[in-house]
Amino acid sequence: MTDQRRDIRIVILGDTFVSAAGDERGMGWVGRVTAKTPARHPRIDIFSLPAPGETSTMLAERWVAEVQRRFSTETENRLVIQLPNTDPAAGISISRSRLNIATIVDEAKKANIESFLVGPIPSRNPQLNPEIEHLASGFEDVATRRGIPFVDCFRPLVEHDGFNSELQNSEYGLPGQTGHGLVAWLVLNRGWYEWLGIESPE
Repeated sequence: MTDQRRDIRIVILGDTFVSAAGDERGMGWVGRVTAKTPARHPRIDIFSLPAPGETSTMLAERWVAEVQRRFSTETENRLVIQLPNTDPAAGISISRSRLNIATIVDEAKKANIESFLVGPIPSRNPQLNPEIEHLASGFEDVATRRGIPFVDCFRPLVEHDGFNSELQNSEYGLPGQTGHGLVAWLVLNRGWYEWLGIESPE
């Protein structure tokens, strides 16, 4: 199949961080990635579907209905998951979190949907971050075992001054322009174009 005949649809699921909330420019990391993704040859349509406060359990419950409404048998269907950092505070064990995400990507694969995992971001509550780090490692293992891309957003950002300053100064603990820009950079430089089978515009 040539690029001219390809038609790709991407659904991006996650919590509030998938939206542009907290970003004064109103783009969010998804908007920045979209802006850097050539969308004509092949045609690429990106659908961002945030759910505030979502855990991996909640994500596992909604993902099928979300993608069914947006995917087609005539398109290449791809799923991006911004993995939540909310599971530890919600009392969800790492083993359950891993199982939730493993089930999603395994079922997606059976439906001929390729997955791309974006790891959880740090919390502004330092007491939660050790658990989130273990969670990120668990999610990365799920991806590695299945040969799918995983972008680590925890370790590069947990001690980043600009990122943490935005978290601390945000009313709702959300990153701003710096945080969204950093995550967009990580996604774009950790296998995004290779996953889509297209050349980087730069």
